[in-house]
Amino acid sequence: MSPSIEDVKKKYTQRLLAMPGVISVGIGKDPEGLPVIIVGLERPQPETQKKLPKTLEGYPLHIEIIGKIRAQ
Repeated sequence: MSPSIEDVKKKYTQRLLAMPGVISVGIGKDPEGLPVIIVGLERPQPETQKKLPKTLEGYPLHIEIIGKIRAQ
């Protein structure tokens, strides 16, 4: 049995957050409604984006430029 998307996210979150410019890791859905792992970047990071995998244990990885996170 393959791991759940939650387990995969948990397994890779610290590794992804250690990459330059990565400020969030979450779970979402693609346009077809399928689960994806979303990596949030503060701004475009071409070098980091090249190093990010297309999938993690079979789950697609999507990159979103979300800007700076500020506490409210």
